[in-house]
Amino acid sequence: MPTVLVVDDDLKLLKMLQRTLAYEGLQVVTASNGEEALNQVDVSKPDLLIVDWMMPKMDGLAVVQELRAEKNPAMILMLTARDALENRVEGLESGADDYLVKPFAPVELVARVHALLRRTDSKSAKEAMEFSGVALDPVTREVHVGERMLDLTKTEFDLLDYFMRHPRQVLERAQILNNVWGYDFGGDDNVLEVYVGYLRKKMEAGGNRRLIQTVRGIGYVLRAERVE
Repeated sequence: MPTVLVVDDDLKLLKMLQRTLAYEGLQVVTASNGEEALNQVDVSKPDLLIVDWMMPKMDGLAVVQELRAEKNPAMILMLTARDALENRVEGLESGADDYLVKPFAPVELVARVHALLRRTDSKSAKEAMEFSGVALDPVTREVHVGERMLDLTKTEFDLLDYFMRHPRQVLERAQILNNVWGYDFGGDDNVLEVYVGYLRKKMEAGGNRRLIQTVRGIGYVLRAERVE
């Protein structure tokens, strides 16, 4: 049974989320601030965290950054009332895997939780792959561009893994979102664009050519040759 840690200083919301997720058959533990959350992570070893951004003592952003600095692999869903694009980008850059704006419908949160847990449990093929100087090993989760090893977050790795499994295929945005994130974003592809940008920056460091190319009006394609 997957374990979910819910972190929020709003006790009414905390209890509602605990009941909702427990009804879904998940083991739920809670924390009411960031410091308590980090202690609970050490005790409960959650598979997924739902973390509110604005909290006393230590906010959600700091919690996420601390966990990622420690290489904690748990999936993280950030909750916040901040809905501006720059806030979503900041939350994702901190290491969160997904972002949900308050107020939200419980059914949407449940769908996102299940999608994130499916990503954790996915039984992807274990063969190492290579494409145009990029080597990806799904077992060790290591990626090399030439002799250089990339430091990728879980979501960055999963996205590159999907591209590597479909080289030279033009992939629609919705197709990528559904297969990597596990559910339909309703046409909002800002999250995808952000992560493609992260991957490009890391893969192209040192002057390496662009392999993840934009196909205007459609999506992206992994290919070595440049096609205008």
